[in-house]
Amino acid sequence: EKFDIVKKWGINTYKCTKQLLSERFGRGSRTVDLELETQIELLRETKRKYESILQLARALTSHLYSLVQTQHALGDAFADLSQKSPELQEEFGYNAETQKLLCKNGETLLGAVNFFVSSINTLVNKTMEDTLMTVKQYETARLEYDAYRTDLEELSMGPRDASAVSRLDTAQSQFQSHKDKYEKLRADVAIKLKFLEENKIKVMHKQLLLFHNAISAYFAGNQQQLEQTLKQFNIKLKTPGAEKPSWLEEQ
Repeated sequence: EKFDIVKKWGINTYKCTKQLLSERFGRGSRTVDLELETQIELLRETKRKYESILQLARALTSHLYSLVQTQHALGDAFADLSQKSPELQEEFGYNAETQKLLCKNGETLLGAVNFFVSSINTLVNKTMEDTLMTVKQYETARLEYDAYRTDLEELSMGPRDASAVSRLDTAQSQFQSHKDKYEKLRADVAIKLKFLEENKIKVMHKQLLLFHNAISAYFAGNQQQLEQTLKQFNIKLKTPGAEKPSWLEEQ
């Protein structure tokens, strides 16, 4: 049984390799679904662009985290000097309070940007990748389908003795099996592409609105609007000192 499995795998590999080479050198015909392949290429291009956004958004969270940490340290230094410098107590004091407020707003913004990063990461590396895995299966099935179609066509043009007829029947059966597999995966890819597009629009509509509102509120110094943005999107900040990895460690 193992020998038969290996033998079958070897024959299949040989046929597919032969088909692939003939296509590359322009000698063999290739089944093309132009509309579907255009959509697949568009998905791959979209994924590359979203990966770039994800990389930049992660860089932004890193820079914001460093800024918040610096402001926190600066606020502590101002507060300490306020206690030890009576002649400048008021000036150091209000600078300490300003840095404290900036830290709070920065942490709130980080919560929003981190939620944005997490959602884009799921879209790119799970949802899109899942569809592309089905695409790879479809492309393999297409190659097998064309390989067995070519094999059947070659046998059909040969002699029709008893042995040839038997091989032709076998080839016809194998061709039909691979045709069914190819058509099923083609339909699966079309459905997944449709649902992916709908999901992408839904996710990005929400995330881009979140990103815009949070960034705008932060740089306008509107603490109330910034906090309201997180409530609107049901984003909860972690309690300081909680024994969990920080938002940055989870990336």
